Amino acid sequence: MQLLNDLTLARTSGNVIEKSGTTCSGEMSRSTAASWELRLPGQPSLTVHDNHWMNGERDLVLHKPTVVPEMPSALSNLHNRLRSGICASARHGELRIMVFPTYVDAHGRPRIKKSLTTWDLANAVGLHHLRELTAREGVGLEAAFDRPDLPPVDLDDPQHEKPLQHALLFPATDDETPVIAFVRFRIVPVLRHIGWLSSDND
Repeated sequence: MQLLNDLTLARTSGNVIEKSGTTCSGEMSRSTAASWELRLPGQPSLTVHDNHWMNGERDLVLHKPTVVPEMPSALSNLHNRLRSGICASARHGELRIMVFPTYVDAHGRPRIKKSLTTWDLANAVGLHHLRELTAREGVGLEAAFDRPDLPPVDLDDPQHEKPLQHALLFPATDDETPVIAFVRFRIVPVLRHIGWLSSDND
């Protein structure tokens, strides 16, 4: 599928990948991973793994191959780091992924921002990209925690008063939406930082 003018994402055909490792909670486990390939003309392809762990956890990560092609350190440093966990929401049959956009610090290390106003989140990820995601069937953007003092999350009128943590909610049967979201908020900001994507490549 076409994510941006030059950026495409496709699920890799073939066998599911089995591996051992540490989950987001720090527990040793085995996983099966669905593999997705991210392609940009003239650049090495990138691989996203959707890891389903035997202990019930699930996460998305930019997979580090045995040999990493030559690339700027900010992107190289993203491999196998800054995973995004996927967990059940409060509603039956629904999952969620936290929307924590990446930025690159002064030392060339990718970092994440957890609490942002909805206006800041829209600026970091792109308002029209958030609207595209939430236009998908059963997908919504909400405050990650139910607290009475939090302002509403409204992409038609993004609030700029109070930082909060945002979560993208999607049907448990939808394997595509979390991967698209992960690419948009975790990988694309780094691609823009290193100049592999221009700011007008939408």
